[in-house]
Amino acid sequence: MVYGVLKLINFAHGEVFMLGSYGALFTAWALGFGPNGNAAQGSLLTLVLMLLGAMAVSGSMGLVIERFAYRPIRNHPRIASLITAIGLSLLLQYGGQVFILEGKKQSIPEKVSPYQSNIDINIVKPNEKLLEEAKALQPKLDAATTAFKEKLKTEKSEFDLSPQGELLRDEVDKLTKEQRKLQDDSKKGSVLVQIAQGKLIMLAFTLVLMAGLTYLVMKTKMGRAMRAVSQDFNAASLMGININTVISFTFFLGSVLAGAGAMMYSTFQSAPIDTFSGMAPGVKAFVAAVLGGIGNIPGAVLGGIIMGIAENLVSWAGYSNYRDAIAFVILISVLLFRPGGILGSNKVEKV
Repeated sequence: MVYGVLKLINFAHGEVFMLGSYGALFTAWALGFGPNGNAAQGSLLTLVLMLLGAMAVSGSMGLVIERFAYRPIRNHPRIASLITAIGLSLLLQYGGQVFILEGKKQSIPEKVSPYQSNIDINIVKPNEKLLEEAKALQPKLDAATTAFKEKLKTEKSEFDLSPQGELLRDEVDKLTKEQRKLQDDSKKGSVLVQIAQGKLIMLAFTLVLMAGLTYLVMKTKMGRAMRAVSQDFNAASLMGININTVISFTFFLGSVLAGAGAMMYSTFQSAPIDTFSGMAPGVKAFVAAVLGGIGNIPGAVLGGIIMGIAENLVSWAGYSNYRDAIAFVILISVLLFRPGGILGSNKVEKV
């Protein structure tokens, strides 16, 4: 959105994302989940409060950046804005090490989220007959284990057994191996898909935000103003649109969404948080936007999903050390073969 309105790549967006993570972290600490906190288990309300905290911090920082960094040089050559964006990114990264917990890595405790378990989906179910046989062995295994434990009370030690003790131990080992073999054989040919509940929540909430943002941009008065400003500053101003208000709102909205993403990323992905933790997500977000089509909201979401799938495929293939490099491979490929992105379009400008 910022690029669409100002034609400016906000390189500090990753740092706004980073500050949103800190906002979620400090909110969790305030709710009793800090190093010395005594909170036992989080709830849906905990996650909502953390989300609001992250969005408030990121949104406020977005407004400050626009007002004091970009607005004064808005009419200067575009290279000035570009250099300011890079400098602001570095300032937040290295300055944060001085003022934010000395730059030490932090993480949000897993117990803040009640949605840590997985959802199991059996696409091809295991062999039920073998599972029943393995289950039928359990009473025998329990009896043999109990007998062995009772015999151990009269033995010198577990490693110095009498002949009878060795027989009981061998019986336990035999039944355990037999049961394990039946369980392993039952899974041959079966297909089990495990999906983390947190990741499903992230996907669902992302789709909700995408729908809400699309409605705001396409159907509301402010959305029409944003689109008008993105096409022509001067003409929009002549039509009575307050340019400063629209640009500030655009920065605020983009930063709020960054805060929402940061909260989900650091909570459900258990991503470590430090002053440099927004750099990689910021670059990947830019690549996702280019891949889907700059200025296309569903395209940006689609680009992000494709990026995630590509990274996981790289890790699955055994090249996890190169998963971050795939972003740049995709970026170069898109710029070479489809500069407008998957859902974008090439615009022809008359000169």
